[in-house]
Amino acid sequence: MDAQTFRTTHTDPIARNSGYATEPPLQRFLRECHEEFKADGSGAVADYIPQLKQADPAHFGIGLVTIDGHVYESGDCAVPFTIQSVSKAFVFALALELVGEERVSAAIGVEPSGDAFNSIRLTNDNRPFNPMVNAGAIACSGLIHQVDGRAAFERVREKLSQFAGRELGVDDAVHASEAETGNRNRAIAWLLRNYSVVQGDVDAVLDTYFRQCAILVTARDLAVMAATLANRGVNPLTRVQVTTPHIVARTLSVMTSSGMYDYAGEWIYRVGIPAKSGVGGGIVAALPSQMGLGTFSPLLDDHFNSVRGLKVCEALSARFDLHMLNRSADLRTCIIADYDILGISSRRSRQPHEQQILDERHGDIRVVELVGALNFAAIDYVTRRLANEPPNAPLLILDFRRVPDLTAAGAQLLAEKFTVLGNAGVTAIVSGVEADLAVWSAIRSRVADPGKLRHFAVLDDAIEWAEDQVIYRFGGFTISKETAHLGEQALLADLAPEEIAALAELSTTRRYEVGQRIVAAGEPANSLFFLQSGMVSVKLPSGVRLASLGPGMEFGEMAIIEQHRSADVWADTEVKCLELPLQAFADYSQLHPQISLKIMRNLSALLARRLILANAKVDLLSAY
Repeated sequence: MDAQTFRTTHTDPIARNSGYATEPPLQRFLRECHEEFKADGSGAVADYIPQLKQADPAHFGIGLVTIDGHVYESGDCAVPFTIQSVSKAFVFALALELVGEERVSAAIGVEPSGDAFNSIRLTNDNRPFNPMVNAGAIACSGLIHQVDGRAAFERVREKLSQFAGRELGVDDAVHASEAETGNRNRAIAWLLRNYSVVQGDVDAVLDTYFRQCAILVTARDLAVMAATLANRGVNPLTRVQVTTPHIVARTLSVMTSSGMYDYAGEWIYRVGIPAKSGVGGGIVAALPSQMGLGTFSPLLDDHFNSVRGLKVCEALSARFDLHMLNRSADLRTCIIADYDILGISSRRSRQPHEQQILDERHGDIRVVELVGALNFAAIDYVTRRLANEPPNAPLLILDFRRVPDLTAAGAQLLAEKFTVLGNAGVTAIVSGVEADLAVWSAIRSRVADPGKLRHFAVLDDAIEWAEDQVIYRFGGFTISKETAHLGEQALLADLAPEEIAALAELSTTRRYEVGQRIVAAGEPANSLFFLQSGMVSVKLPSGVRLASLGPGMEFGEMAIIEQHRSADVWADTEVKCLELPLQAFADYSQLHPQISLKIMRNLSALLARRLILANAKVDLLSAY
């Protein structure tokens, strides 16, 4: 059954066998592929290397690894076999890493040859056509041997082990068989030596090449290795950066054009996923930013590609439309929200005169929240959105907390936009990324004057900083006070002076040092506090900030209706406050019930304002 027939006859969303009803869809698909294609006995086991003839033609394994590290397996995924020509892609990456692109390009081309993998033919300037044919792979081994000498093979084995995420061994019998019968490869090597493409000890270079082809892998290993390429060089299981994104791009490019021997053109036409095959029966296929596929079946077609492996790859690409040249996207979805701070302020509670400034100048702060992996086209759309909606706010916050990746091209466009904005008097602020993350590094390294680019790990901190700038620019902080009278507390609004004085008599002055915890989540809620000087933060036990409070504000007020504290309160500065025990307040309220009614009314108003703010933020995101 071919891939097209498979696609049209396996579209029922319910598994045909009810016993697999809980299977993830992709696992079910791979199982069904295995069940269908294992019956195909066409093709033949490679026999030009005598030891390969011993492979069991019934073996068939499929592995798939996503870039977040989830492993799917079906069939004989743990059966070891020799990697053979699949190694060429990863050794090419190693050569680029060791000697650099310039030296590799001087020795090896990147054009498809159109010939069989073991052709004894070079380009017009006497170079191998590409690193995916034997001549090019031997040249890669020669470059590595120039660096490491006798340790060249161990360098190769270690690098392939990093790609696989485990230590890989060698099939000594296959190595010996290849060395004994590899006269055609010797001819290729000596031809390369004649043109100085291979230098030094030809036999030692050939031994490195023969050994790398005899490295033992499984279908699962190949899937992990492919996923490492798909994940820009980071092994999704070990999280090790095995190679650089630049080298990955070059490796995948050559795999795309030349990885499937003289079937490469047909492959990219039908499947459209960068891949490399080997005569041991393995195929490795890497779809950038999505997944890696590894298959094993030793029955080969006339092009020396695995028959069953080809069918799996074709079926996967056809069913899920994975051809890398058949992509579509709506650029507008990269902006999840675009707003000013009217009704969407930070968690910092403000004095009335400060809040009035923010209400009047809310348009001075613009927040653009981005989402998804951002490439050149997405950032171009963002920059046009920023330019096409004048006037520009003097404070612009771009939030990246939902952005897992930013391409170099996108970062370059964004950096140039920041320069333009800075020249126009706009302060650009980046939020939502830690200082050590790749997204921030990609942006900062390309900005003309990175010292002028503000950065905050949390969006709320960025909004608070921007609010402070607006308040400062319009004189808000010049009339702020270090202390606040009890009568200024919102919770005590409308109380008579004598009532406030009575509550002050019941309260005790408390002082706290910077970093001291004033209230702990989970402890009995038996008092409330009126902040007279300093700043405090209300935080969940996880560290998430709920609010920042200043003089004239209260905290712990939920004790009036709750038995236990639901959050921690920390002193951000030296703090002075009045603590009012609830029992003393209750005793006083029995004599003066009107005070309790006023305070409960004020508490209801405070909670209503918080609910309105929360709903405004929900409505904002719902509008996009």
